[in-house]
Amino acid sequence: MKRGVAARLEELGSRYSLPASALEQLARLLDALAAEPDPPTTVRDPAAAVDVHIADSLSGLEIESLRSAGRIADLGAGAGFPGLPLAVALPDAAIDLVESSRRKCEVIERLAGAAGAANARALPVRAEELAAGEGSGAYDAVTARALAPLAVLVEYAGPLLRDGGVLVAWKGARDSEEERAGEAAAEIVGLRIDEVRKVRPFEGTLNLNLYLYSKVRSTPNQFPRRPGVASNRPLA
Repeated sequence: MKRGVAARLEELGSRYSLPASALEQLARLLDALAAEPDPPTTVRDPAAAVDVHIADSLSGLEIESLRSAGRIADLGAGAGFPGLPLAVALPDAAIDLVESSRRKCEVIERLAGAAGAANARALPVRAEELAAGEGSGAYDAVTARALAPLAVLVEYAGPLLRDGGVLVAWKGARDSEEERAGEAAAEIVGLRIDEVRKVRPFEGTLNLNLYLYSKVRSTPNQFPRRPGVASNRPLA
């Protein structure tokens, strides 16, 4: 681990009050990503990944309801972000990284093993399939990073969340039309927008916002819809 990367991890540890053991785990995660033979991301060099993947993921800790969650579902987990850094930072939370690609799930499992994130597991299912089975109303929080429009994300999250649970969505520049559609869809599935928080996880970040929705009513029984319907026919 290069000194510059180690120093950056120390900064993140101080910012989010992480123990030294967590910083060691994050360092191993970065090393494993750099050495991964089948990476589902082009950002692999630790000098870049420490910001693009680690710092970006840990920005979710600024949301207290996510930081205190006991069970989290990370949708469209891809290479394992934000789920794996959150699993390291929140060792008492159980984190399911939901990724329909089995190949990517195998990568996530290798990275989780390298980082020693025993509280993280990769689930090779779609969000709708999980919500129709063991995941129904099972989660305190749902996360999603650059996955889909807000109207689709709230539909994915609604049936997965317990009453009072939260959705935290990583998004770029604010889009008023997308926000209106997200609010309309949220109303249908029992969610409410609580906050849009602008975050700056690393120097050079221009437009990164965390959208926080809370589940205020039970999600109607017609949800989840069949896999693919939410993205093909959004509620709003």
